[in-house]
Amino acid sequence: MGLLLKEGIDTDLIKTAIIAFFLIGFLIILINFFSVFKTKLPNYSLRLAGLIGNTSFLGIPIAIALLPTSTINFTIGFDLGTTLFAWIFGPFFLQENENSNTKLNFKELLKAILNSPASRGIIGVLIAYLFGVERVLGNYLWIPSKIVIALAIVIVGTRLGIITNNKIRFFNFDKGIKYSIILKLFILPLIVYFVSKILNFNLNETSAVVLQAGTPSAVSTILMAEAFKKNEQIAATILFSTTLISIITIPILAFLLNITN
Repeated sequence: MGLLLKEGIDTDLIKTAIIAFFLIGFLIILINFFSVFKTKLPNYSLRLAGLIGNTSFLGIPIAIALLPTSTINFTIGFDLGTTLFAWIFGPFFLQENENSNTKLNFKELLKAILNSPASRGIIGVLIAYLFGVERVLGNYLWIPSKIVIALAIVIVGTRLGIITNNKIRFFNFDKGIKYSIILKLFILPLIVYFVSKILNFNLNETSAVVLQAGTPSAVSTILMAEAFKKNEQIAATILFSTTLISIITIPILAFLLNITN
């Protein structure tokens, strides 16, 4: 909410949020439609981990460190789209995996949207605009927003520490785990790169969305897996592995984006 108020809601934010939301939805449909993809990623834990990135806890801090502030709305928009998709549809997908009779109805969908962290931030911003206090509130929230972003990285480290204490085989890439990792760190950024080129994004705008797409799997994927008792170990392994590997892949992505543009 602080970031949105500071930078303002504009067409760039809305555009990238829509791109992220519908691109992930399209890829989920594509995986389900083609048996060759469905076989490689046989459950929704693998698919969500391969498509939902840690944009909030790592993506935004990385973008702030590497890119000009003028691209912050592209970064926030992409985070907003992925966060909304994850928390709206993620629980339904995992329930469907557990119970094939689970149906998505309007009441439950509306409840999921209102419970989403991203949508709560948007509602707060709209209320601030309604009462005309967006500029004052944005200035007050800007400093705590940056503190929260910095502390978010600590949350990721803490979560990884909990995972390591569970003595999981982190580099066991069976059961489609390796395909989920490849999708998250390599294929999805490449797809987003081509989409940004089709939409005539400039270098900084392309870098903003591609780096968001290249972030490791989101903490939310393991939280949902644990909540529904579905493939917790798989989600934890992908989270841990993609976070470690992204230490190498994200700088490579940033370098390649500079030389290709």
